[in-house]
Amino acid sequence: MTKNYRLTIHSQERANAVNSRLNTQMKFLVEIDKLKSVLRQSYLINGKQRENSAEHSWHVAMMALVLSEYADNEINLVHVVKILLVHDIVEIDAGDTYCYDDTGLLSQMEREKKAADRIFGLLPEDQAHEMFALWEEYEAHVTPEAKFAAALDRLMPLLHNYYTEGKSWQEHGITREQVINRNACISEGSEALWEYALSIINKSVSQGYLAAT
Repeated sequence: MTKNYRLTIHSQERANAVNSRLNTQMKFLVEIDKLKSVLRQSYLINGKQRENSAEHSWHVAMMALVLSEYADNEINLVHVVKILLVHDIVEIDAGDTYCYDDTGLLSQMEREKKAADRIFGLLPEDQAHEMFALWEEYEAHVTPEAKFAAALDRLMPLLHNYYTEGKSWQEHGITREQVINRNACISEGSEALWEYALSIINKSVSQGYLAAT
């Protein structure tokens, strides 16, 4: 076998490997288009339609870029953005579990774990491992990045409800106590953002957007 022939074989093998990896990655990217069809309970600020999970993921990632200075601990901003872009992909299979749905919350982790295995498993092994780790990190809420990501994730629906005059809250009969209990973890990532959240909650009550009890 001549040297040039061996080089040609090796070049073809590398090209085949690249094409296989690329096709696998493209399959994943096409699959996550489905996230655009997963509707959340929050309404867009125009109040005319419900937000989808892809829109939510983009918006909270933008929040990280704009509000990172308010994190209580030193954070890796790129890592926070990665967490926020990945954390809701599981909703393609598991659906969006309404945060005040006590029954749905009981099975949420089981449904989302199964979804994570399938969807991230579409990727090449190294990237599948990274995506799954980012999702697990968010769910654990232990690292400074995960805590700050969770703070942003909880703050955004408060903004949506405030600017739609409590539309989603009122549809589900949500009270101030429920909102406080659900969102108190914002303080674990940012005391400044928790103070801001409390001001929104209290204004919502005073303006009749949110039931006091």
